[in-house]
Amino acid sequence: MENLMGTGVALVTPFKNDLSVDVDALRRIVEHCINGNVNYLAALGTTAESATLSKNEKQVVMDVVTGTNAGRLPLVLGVGGNNTAAVIEELRTLDLSKFEAILSVSPYYSKPTQEGIYQHFKAIAEASPKPIIMYNVPSRTGSNMLPETTLKLARELQNIVAIKEACGDMLQINQIIKGAPEDFLVISGDDFTALPTVLAGGAGVISVLGQGLPNEFARMINLGSFGSSEEAYEIHHQLLPLMQAIFEEGNPAGIKSIFEYIGLGNASVRLPLVEASAMLKSKIGKHIKVFNGVHA
Repeated sequence: MENLMGTGVALVTPFKNDLSVDVDALRRIVEHCINGNVNYLAALGTTAESATLSKNEKQVVMDVVTGTNAGRLPLVLGVGGNNTAAVIEELRTLDLSKFEAILSVSPYYSKPTQEGIYQHFKAIAEASPKPIIMYNVPSRTGSNMLPETTLKLARELQNIVAIKEACGDMLQINQIIKGAPEDFLVISGDDFTALPTVLAGGAGVISVLGQGLPNEFARMINLGSFGSSEEAYEIHHQLLPLMQAIFEEGNPAGIKSIFEYIGLGNASVRLPLVEASAMLKSKIGKHIKVFNGVHA
């Protein structure tokens, strides 16, 4: 799955002021990412507020992303949840023909055992017509998929090709990289571990900030991939304040405030999330100004 290496971005779902899906803004964001040299796009992940979208709205997002992309970049689709049977049913009924892989989050709230997590992904992998990227994000799911579980799935199920690892622990990430099959991709799920993951031998990142500053983020990852760690870390340190700021009041409130600042969409989010505060927007705006040519 070499087409899923480098910089992927977890696309937001932009909303109008009335909280309906903003199709035009989504088209602008997709073009912004493509023009910014990212390697692939991930639609309807957790950053897309997919838990708040109706079935019809999800289809609209899929149609807009695939239509705007027009085959230019590989596409990944988020299909996950804590009802294994429902995830499998969704995979069987969706038209996945334009997507390279499925991004599926480890079951949240239920806090399954490691065996439960293993059986969940095994069932999904056996049912999916597309390769699976597992997504481990303990801070949000309430449980950590341990390296032993990840590696067991990687070795035993050919259809599981990668993990988006957002544990925030480089020891865990390094353990997976060291033990993984040669063709298994370890993808950073946190912006702040993206460069360290690549330098440790990982495949890249599925980034939140990268869709706001695609040129800068993609350049950092490319430099890291080619071993230019010093230059890559210069960009990392420039981006770090924004990596932190956009999550201060929840995701995707922060990244949507960047899109508002650069004129691609507004900052609206759906409850239970609320729009970024004026103070946070001001902070983000000040950080954005250091990147020449970014704002509209």
